[in-house]
Amino acid sequence: MAAIEIENLTKTYRVYRKREGLWESVRGLLHREYRDVHAVNGIDLTVEKGEFVAFLGPNGAGKTTTLKLLSGVLTPTSGKAEVLGFVPWQRKNEYRRRFALVMGQKNQLWWDLPAQESFRLHQQIYHIDPTEYEKTLKELASLLKVQKLLGQPVRELSLGERMKMELMAALLHSPEVLFLDEPTIGLDVVAQHDIQNFLREYQERQETTILLTSHYMKDVAALCKRVVVVSGGNIVYDGSLNGIIDRFSLHKVISLQFAEDQLPGDLSRFGDVLEIQPPKAKICVERAQVPYVLNRVLAEQSVEDVSVEDRPLEEVIAQMFADTTEEHRPNQLTEEPTEF
Repeated sequence: MAAIEIENLTKTYRVYRKREGLWESVRGLLHREYRDVHAVNGIDLTVEKGEFVAFLGPNGAGKTTTLKLLSGVLTPTSGKAEVLGFVPWQRKNEYRRRFALVMGQKNQLWWDLPAQESFRLHQQIYHIDPTEYEKTLKELASLLKVQKLLGQPVRELSLGERMKMELMAALLHSPEVLFLDEPTIGLDVVAQHDIQNFLREYQERQETTILLTSHYMKDVAALCKRVVVVSGGNIVYDGSLNGIIDRFSLHKVISLQFAEDQLPGDLSRFGDVLEIQPPKAKICVERAQVPYVLNRVLAEQSVEDVSVEDRPLEEVIAQMFADTTEEHRPNQLTEEPTEF
């Protein structure tokens, strides 16, 4: 059964066209011109219960806007969406008790108070049974290993510790659907790893439906089997992470270790030279040319070891974003919007 169903969902903003020069600015005060920008441009998406889906795209692609629509923060211009059978922007209390939204750049905890005081407020807001509240609090604190930090003022916590507390606050009422908007942004490697492990274990235990946006591909690779890529408000890919590499990675990286300390004179005749550290080298070649290049190198050179790999995932995704952004550039939101 589907937890999230979206049909032709659109969010359009009316953007004021700013004029250059003093006189044109004065004229603009009297005769304003606007253009429509589609932050979300008729997307269709279905997410089944218990799925952990990555929702990726370049800045301005419409990811956060979509999460806000599904959370009821925004009302769409047109289209339909249901989450757990509810229309999000109707903002029914029953729906609010069954989902949570965590935004990596927005705080919901009281800055000068210990996190546990904010948690008690959440208990009252969501009418959580005291026994169930204490049980859930202990479980979450144990999973995140923050038992000793609950009584410490939030302002004294590190960024990673604060994000753990934000996740706890969002999960105290055991939501069935969780929207995560860049939860690991700005975190160090250790904190990112802790958050990844927690989300993986929590999702497996609770079978929560999770929609995750992130610019860190390690988050995606560690947590999500399904990836949805949006650009210019449109979905441009929906499938597995490996499928992105198969579809968008047009090159392979060949790593070579030569028998002698000196490399052959001109490696560029085999492909683009990425790295040279004698007696090792890496070259990038088109996928279709890999067999031909390998045959040439092995026939002409004394090679002790060779390996063929896909380009790093981050590079493939970055190139994919660049290509799709160029295709949808007219729809990008680059100016201050007015809701339409």
